[in-house]
Amino acid sequence: MCPISIIIGGRVLPIKAKHRRHAKLDNYFNSSGSENLRDRVRSLVESLNEVKAGSSNKNTSLNNDSLSDIESIENTNGWTLGDIENFVEEFTGYLLDVRYDGRINKAISFLIGDDGRIIRWIDRTGHRPYFLTDADPESLKSMGLDPESNKLIVQFDLVSKFHPIRREKVKLYKVIASDPLAVKKLRSIISGKGFSVWEADIKYHHNYIFDNLLVPGMRYRVSRRWERDNWSIDPSFSEEVQSITIGESREYKDMAYELALIFEQRPPKIRRVAVDIEIYTPEYGKVPDPDKATYPVISIALADTDGRVKVLLLYRDNASFNGPISSEVTEVEIFDSESALLLEFFREIEKYPVILTFNGDSFDLPYIYNRLIVLGLDPMYIPIEFHEDKVTLKYSLHVDLYKLFSIKALQAYAFGGRYRELKLENIAESLLGISKVKLEDTVSNISLEKLVEYNARDAIITVNLTTFSNELVWNLILMVMRISKLGLEDVTRHQVSTWIRGLMNWEHRRRGWLIPNKDELKAGEARSRAIIKDKRYKGAIVLEPPQGIFFNVIVLDYASLYPSIIKNWNLSYETINNPKCSNTRIIPEVGYEVCIDYRGITSEVVGLLRDYRVKIYKRKAKDEKLTVSQRLWYDTVQSALKVYINASYGVFGNEAFPFYSLPVAESVTAIGRSILLDTLKVAKSYSLHIVYGDTDSIFLWDPKVEALDYLTKYVVDKHSLELEVDKRFKVVLFSGLKKNYLGITDKGEIVIKGMVGKKSNTPEFIKREFNTVVNSLRELDSPESVFKVLDNIREHISEVYRRLKNKGYTLDELAINVMLSKDPGKYVKTTPQHVKAAKLLQREGFPVSKGDIIAYVKTKDPVGVKPVRLAKLSEVDVTKYVEHIKTAFEQILQSFGVKWDELTGQRSLDKLLGLGSE
Repeated sequence: MCPISIIIGGRVLPIKAKHRRHAKLDNYFNSSGSENLRDRVRSLVESLNEVKAGSSNKNTSLNNDSLSDIESIENTNGWTLGDIENFVEEFTGYLLDVRYDGRINKAISFLIGDDGRIIRWIDRTGHRPYFLTDADPESLKSMGLDPESNKLIVQFDLVSKFHPIRREKVKLYKVIASDPLAVKKLRSIISGKGFSVWEADIKYHHNYIFDNLLVPGMRYRVSRRWERDNWSIDPSFSEEVQSITIGESREYKDMAYELALIFEQRPPKIRRVAVDIEIYTPEYGKVPDPDKATYPVISIALADTDGRVKVLLLYRDNASFNGPISSEVTEVEIFDSESALLLEFFREIEKYPVILTFNGDSFDLPYIYNRLIVLGLDPMYIPIEFHEDKVTLKYSLHVDLYKLFSIKALQAYAFGGRYRELKLENIAESLLGISKVKLEDTVSNISLEKLVEYNARDAIITVNLTTFSNELVWNLILMVMRISKLGLEDVTRHQVSTWIRGLMNWEHRRRGWLIPNKDELKAGEARSRAIIKDKRYKGAIVLEPPQGIFFNVIVLDYASLYPSIIKNWNLSYETINNPKCSNTRIIPEVGYEVCIDYRGITSEVVGLLRDYRVKIYKRKAKDEKLTVSQRLWYDTVQSALKVYINASYGVFGNEAFPFYSLPVAESVTAIGRSILLDTLKVAKSYSLHIVYGDTDSIFLWDPKVEALDYLTKYVVDKHSLELEVDKRFKVVLFSGLKKNYLGITDKGEIVIKGMVGKKSNTPEFIKREFNTVVNSLRELDSPESVFKVLDNIREHISEVYRRLKNKGYTLDELAINVMLSKDPGKYVKTTPQHVKAAKLLQREGFPVSKGDIIAYVKTKDPVGVKPVRLAKLSEVDVTKYVEHIKTAFEQILQSFGVKWDELTGQRSLDKLLGLGSE
């Protein structure tokens, strides 16, 4: 049975005192006594015990108006929010993150020890903010930048760097600044005088990691300097590393050894707690504004990696228990004071090195911070910090899983696109197979046990997203930290381009190379070719797909096509069109010249990551001779590498990327097109029936095994690429549109590409009906089954159409739910439909603001939409919803050869089955 404690004025009664004293908060909490306090507490306890004893027919109310003014907290232990300073001088543990602390103008490193305790280490190496310039000291002094008179500058140092584009060592001056903000001011002054500056846009805490060659996620000893602690690899693995570096350069071999060290060291066990808060909301559909924090926090759930689930609950007038508390919850504390509840929350999370939230950057932590301000607490006592790109805690680290699961590369490559909508419920159902608790009313109006269950479930889901499959996601995060050389709070908030930039910058520093600026990299753009509309360069080949249904389709996939091209062709920003090069190789189609005198850094980095995954870790992840834990870890390694190498090509073609190189990106796609066309030509010569082709995939209809073997051998011999069977489809439905098909694999997995029935802004009833139709396609097991399945689909769509015409769907089912990304008044250029609905709500006096979910239906009036709460079923414009139905189902019908306006009629069997169709 879940233990329940009642906190009255800071005391847990009736058992023993559990003091909640915060010594420096005397001005915040006014102690007050009451002669009959004990009697009132006893009454509350008795009413709670009735519920705990199983009294389900009595509505036990915790209603006591006179409790609301009791804010006393016993002064015993002197604990304060502002006094915790977990700094140490020496420590051994795993490095998790680095921050810059402007109060002391130092880097602060967060490490976790073997006992699970997180500590902060203030830098003692003397590291300072800096950048590089070709301006000499005299020129700098002439600009008024003299260290003796200008507080922005500490000193100048002459340094030597290897310039990767010029292929020579250069002498530059290192301008050491007083703080990171001074770097921005100084670089503006110097560049404004016509001098060049380098490495002035790298964040200071990143510079600290790169200069010290630190690897977050790895183990160190720190005192006055950083020392690696017990980094090693097994001698037998050293032989495997040597096998993939035969004939390679010394730089390549050194980098291979460095990577082996981080791949082979097992991850540390780190305790984590997930936090979720619930806010009192007087209006249905009203999302509380975290900037204003107008309404009280009525519940906070904490679920940790040890299985502990605790809920801090605020006593409210008319709040009641109507039944037992969920068995998922291990402990509940009820507070008469919101202030005490929030401060107890900080005491609870103090025990954990890592705090997990879902959308905590934008909501949970800002709301708690601002709510305490509203309640009168001095900000200096609130251990929440606001940074440019995150909200975190002073004494621990914060991971916002909403931002983590928003990372597109993870979504596509690590999770295989298993979730589409970035909502906790959708991600949980896709990855965990569990759902949020369903509510029929707002959290303000439900019973207390339902509130506890709802709040706790969200926290449980959040922590489980990092623990499922033997901590797959958490270990993936740690491995990405090691590869990217970035801290925990950065890798979980930024897209893969930031990860790749981190690795590239770190590797430049390891080699003593100058990191080039964008102006130097743009020198090669003048020779770009094949720029098409809305594209900077010509992309991959996508064959014209057929329209029809095909059985027994094999999908062949080039193993890491683009990363392999980058390695095999030595593609890098400093190897293409470099006049310093003597021996070159011509890129097909575009005619760029790539140097073969030396290896490019991009080619080495991407190529090595590719080799580790393809040649070592994919095999180790499936090696039955290894233990289960070893295989799981190696699967994590290969998953992290997959994310990196598959995203590597795209970032070099992204203008926002610091190492953006149009010639590199265009060369990759040009070579890819050449390889695919050559493969298709050879496939036809082997009498293989090519149904479809897209970038790095070839769809073959009912291929012969011998012909497949010939084709894969040819690709290996000619292009040094592996052509693998990616999927075996029992049946594939092609609509005739590019990147638009639906397939069912031989394992029963449904693969949907491009079809619109799954879009997040689709009405709920259409999502449900679309899923019904998709599942009916499982009955397609032979050409003979096509007509039966089509008849069932036709009948179902017709029934959906009839039900819609007859107003058979409720307003909630017809609703389209879209979140406001900003306040309605800030939409100026265009007014989307959900904003029109939001403005209608405002006219009726309903408060609407950024972050609110607007549920609206399409109507027949001039505005065209109405919010659900203002609409009537008779106002719904059925014709607009018919268009939604058509959009959702038309592409499936097209694969059957049926047009929307001819759901009945004759069909050609040959056309349906793809016979004689190319």
